[in-house]
Amino acid sequence: MNPPVPTARSPFTIKGWHVGAAVTAFFALVIGVDAGFLVMAYRSHPGQVAARPYEAGLIYNAELERLRAQEDLGWRAGAAARADGLEVLLQDRGGRPLSGLRVSATLQRPATEHGRTRLILKETAPGVYAADRALSGAWDARIEAADEAGQQFLAERRLTWP
Repeated sequence: MNPPVPTARSPFTIKGWHVGAAVTAFFALVIGVDAGFLVMAYRSHPGQVAARPYEAGLIYNAELERLRAQEDLGWRAGAAARADGLEVLLQDRGGRPLSGLRVSATLQRPATEHGRTRLILKETAPGVYAADRALSGAWDARIEAADEAGQQFLAERRLTWP
């Protein structure tokens, strides 16, 4: 008996099902990676920068005008996180203290609105305004000051209490 003769193999040829499988695998990979990126993006940032973004966009030009008027006013503010509360120093363009102002501050956590607090600051020395409030951690402070003539000033700072 003669041994079987090996049959010659034909060279590999791409068939229709090969193309279909490759295209399906490619798009499955792309969709899987995109889905992973979407999940990571959604978990890391909700996408909302302002509480009311549409309204903020509508008043953008008014906000720019307010900033120009505040710059012309020339007031400067410094804020400090004290162990027993908040202290704000307000000065005019020449560095002189601003006395007799109505000063308030809104404190809010950087990542959430939970715990939002509004403080009324009292003048403790010429140009120095303070409010007592025991706090800890990082807070965003929005400080508002106004004089008797109606001139207004706004400053925002991030402060950290021990």
